Amino acid sequence: MLKQTLYILCALLAFSAFAAVAEGPQKGFGKNPDLPKPFATESARKFSSVVGWPDGVTPKAPAGFRVTLFAKGLDSPRWIYVLPNGDVLVSEARTGRKWIFDKSPDDIILLRDADGDGIAEVQKEFASGFNKPFGMTLLKDKFYVANMDGLLRFDYRDGDEKLKGSGEKLLDLPAGGYNHHWTRNVVAGMGGKKLYVSVGSASNVGEGGMEDEKRRAAILEINPDGSGERIFASGLRNPVGMAFEPETGALWTAVNERDKLGDDLVPDYFTSVKDGGFYGWPYFYFGKHPDPRWKITAQMEAMEVKAPDYALGAHTASLGLAFYAVKAFPDKYQGAAFIGQHGSWNRSAFAGYKVIFVPFKDGKPAGAAQDFLTGFIKDEAAGEVYGRPVGVAVAKDGSLLVADDAGNAIWRVAPEK
Repeated sequence: MLKQTLYILCALLAFSAFAAVAEGPQKGFGKNPDLPKPFATESARKFSSVVGWPDGVTPKAPAGFRVTLFAKGLDSPRWIYVLPNGDVLVSEARTGRKWIFDKSPDDIILLRDADGDGIAEVQKEFASGFNKPFGMTLLKDKFYVANMDGLLRFDYRDGDEKLKGSGEKLLDLPAGGYNHHWTRNVVAGMGGKKLYVSVGSASNVGEGGMEDEKRRAAILEINPDGSGERIFASGLRNPVGMAFEPETGALWTAVNERDKLGDDLVPDYFTSVKDGGFYGWPYFYFGKHPDPRWKITAQMEAMEVKAPDYALGAHTASLGLAFYAVKAFPDKYQGAAFIGQHGSWNRSAFAGYKVIFVPFKDGKPAGAAQDFLTGFIKDEAAGEVYGRPVGVAVAKDGSLLVADDAGNAIWRVAPEK
């Protein structure tokens, strides 16, 4: 009897220890992540197979929230932009590599929930004929679309259900490359005087030569008419999500870091972006950790490298970024950053495939990253997922909208009534 009691107590203690670890900070996350040495594990390849969402199955949100389909039947919905009148725009695009995907849709879809029931009863083409459209922004009566190879500007009036014409090309953007990142984002500065355009690198760590990386791995700043281009920040391997933190007005970005250094290296991150800042790519990662695939010269060593603010886990493919600045969600979410993690391929076990949030206070991360929308993985052992989250946006009613490009849906997360 005594042995049984001791066995039960030991088992309970072991379980408690496991639970404490499971609920604690996630590895590779936070302001000062624990970074293993390069090649501590072999570079792995584990791709997911998308099986789609069965009827009645949805992602999972915390208690007190309800997850519903805002729109379905889309075609690779990647990014979401909410217009001031509440209309929701979704850019649809994919890489278009014929041996993996069908032809890219290259369009923007308008979704409208006029009766406020949380379902978009209007779903129609807003514009088409793009070349891998992604980011969108509205500045006064001008609507901007970031194509893979350029920034376009259209006239827009409140309530328009379709853009007219093919748009005016304001800026050529570099495209292609050894292992190109094709997504281009655009956001308008807080005062509306500047636009910020993100351009990912042409490679993993410069394999195709640094000549291919001009105006890449960077955030560009331009005037609204396309003039005055300068590099606002550089050394950002693939900055995708961009958003202005509402309390300080600082620009933040979510960045995909490099591959093939092992399971837990290098963590993706999100960071405030300093004017003129260099963030290390391709020579250094997460501050001044040298990439072993480069011979670090004295000139490189002399570079001033800014460390990111917050690590988001290695190979999570953190893409979406939105700050929550309305009152519909409980207090713990006020001011928080929501981040869509598309999910890993260069890791022996899946990472990402969820939406997380990071609490904020005084314009800075103020706590551990926490899961918010999960359930995208059906069976990790079989490599099966239902879908993959990408862009996140806050709707006019305060709900959170999540683009699921593999599930061809927009999910809506709102408090239970």
